[in-house]
Amino acid sequence: MSTLEIRDLHVSVADKAILTGVNLTVRSGQTHAIMGPNGSGKSTLAYAIAGHPKYTVTGGEVLLDGEDLLSMSVDERARAGLFLAMQYPVEVPGVSVSNFLRSAVTAVRGEAPKLREFTKELKTGMDNLSIDAAFAQRNLNEGFSGGEKKRHEILQLELLKPKIAVLDETDSGLDVDALRVVSEGINRFRGSGDTGVLLITHYTRILRYVKPDFVHVFAGGRIVEEGGPELADRLEAEGYERYAKALA
Repeated sequence: MSTLEIRDLHVSVADKAILTGVNLTVRSGQTHAIMGPNGSGKSTLAYAIAGHPKYTVTGGEVLLDGEDLLSMSVDERARAGLFLAMQYPVEVPGVSVSNFLRSAVTAVRGEAPKLREFTKELKTGMDNLSIDAAFAQRNLNEGFSGGEKKRHEILQLELLKPKIAVLDETDSGLDVDALRVVSEGINRFRGSGDTGVLLITHYTRILRYVKPDFVHVFAGGRIVEEGGPELADRLEAEGYERYAKALA
């Protein structure tokens, strides 16, 4: 069992306060959905947890199985079991998808997988996500469509098997078919019960495929309401306007 604990987290960007006291606990076997309007701090939470240098933590703690994530470098956080699927992954010309994934697996597992075993593992993961075999030789994220980027993120998830996965706007830019395939990948990942998922999204459509255990509403840089899957249904019907009015 693993636990991600976020305690009274405050984060600033360029001296502007974005998160103003976030408290959240994600345990193995749980899926938490973070919802809220643009500018509410959802993505800031993801990047701050992962260690992006643009985001300055000004207060609070983030612990993974009792270990202080904020004192770790980005790669140490990944090796500790944290995974972030970014909304806008960076293009890396000259580095193939296959080489990137094998390097990532080596870093997380502490030793290089045997090439034959890795090739088989990669093929299985790609087949599960309906990814063409030629994809493995393409340059990382270069010229990828929105759907290809998202499928690649879920492929990473399946290969790296982190303790806690933070998925930022994973449904962004996906058509109906791609959304279904990506959602199936997330459900395979969380099916073992040994991992926790923090799913950040604007809309409820992905939650029709990936059922959350808990839903948290972000507004003004903090969680303003919490509930079960029924809260997402209410947000779909009512929107976020009432939260904005309450903070005004």
